[in-house]
Amino acid sequence: MRILYFYPENPLLLNQGNNSRANALLHYFKSRSIDVDLVGVESGVFSNDSIEELESGNLITKGYLLKEFKLKKNKIKYFFCYSLPNKIFGRIKHFSRIRFQHQSHFNSILKSNEYDYIIISYAYWARLVIDNPYIKNAKLCIDTHDFLTSQFQNLRGFNLGKYFQKEIELINNFDKIFVISAEENYLFSQFVKKEVITLSHIIENKFSKTTGNKKYDLIYVASSNSHNITGANWFFNEVYPLLNKEINILVIGKVCNYIQDFENVTKLSFVDNLDDYYSDSKVAICPMFSGTGLKIKVIEALSFGLPVVCNLRGVDGMNSKVNNGCLVTNISHEFARNIELLINDKEKYSEISNCGKEYFINNNDKQTCYDKIDVIFK
Repeated sequence: MRILYFYPENPLLLNQGNNSRANALLHYFKSRSIDVDLVGVESGVFSNDSIEELESGNLITKGYLLKEFKLKKNKIKYFFCYSLPNKIFGRIKHFSRIRFQHQSHFNSILKSNEYDYIIISYAYWARLVIDNPYIKNAKLCIDTHDFLTSQFQNLRGFNLGKYFQKEIELINNFDKIFVISAEENYLFSQFVKKEVITLSHIIENKFSKTTGNKKYDLIYVASSNSHNITGANWFFNEVYPLLNKEINILVIGKVCNYIQDFENVTKLSFVDNLDDYYSDSKVAICPMFSGTGLKIKVIEALSFGLPVVCNLRGVDGMNSKVNNGCLVTNISHEFARNIELLINDKEKYSEISNCGKEYFINNNDKQTCYDKIDVIFK
């Protein structure tokens, strides 16, 4: 079997959940001896060096990078080729990230190769293959990663019906539609005519890597997107003042740039290996009030047997909203109480941790997920 996998970002940068998902899928293909050609988009963190690393690690057979589009150098071309036509024909610009020479370069790859499957990541890259005469006999798959219409809802000029219709129109062109959560499966399957498959995040079971004595009581991993910034502000303004100041808190990720200094809070904007920090932490938190899709940071914590304290959005995408290793509330004093409970009550900690482990094994453990993917690519 031979697959062309389009993923625009660098799957070697595991500090983002979407990259971890792509990386895990490449490892699945490697384990099944499936030949994979990867197409990405060149950027400051995705160069030919990364392609060579992926090839040398046998995660891909061959890699290609579409040229990075730099708006500052192409403002006039962008206006006449994209902005103006979008306005004239009423197109939604947010549903296409294909820029100059992207399509022609992608087509050259298709012309020179034969593939059994072509997987496109994100609906805004769907037109790379829609009505493309060079796909030959390949089956088309799209990994949606997220419900994009929801991501656009705060944009100026947003129209729910128009955006949702466009998203459904794009994904309806594929033979198989991969979604990351049960909620997205339910939503898309109501409107698309093709097969919708829940392909949850794949992580190796790391229960045995947890240490006896933990250096950190709480671990909070987050990037600097607006959802995380809002959640971090809420936590440190509403929950943190209620906590015992002897609790050691570790924050990892670019969200650190939006958190002031506290004596009992360690901030690390970037780490090479999250595993070392998860294994040295007792409880994970995920304060979020918005955002769609499965929260990868929650699943990562469960893979180490860590209980999670989160808001209602923290359990989005999980197949079970209860008995899943998470204590859930949107109320600040309850959030603080749940943290204190897990830190101080060994029996309760063990109960919630064991629920999380069972949920993880049944839904996200590598072998469980591999068996499900085998059916997809049978």
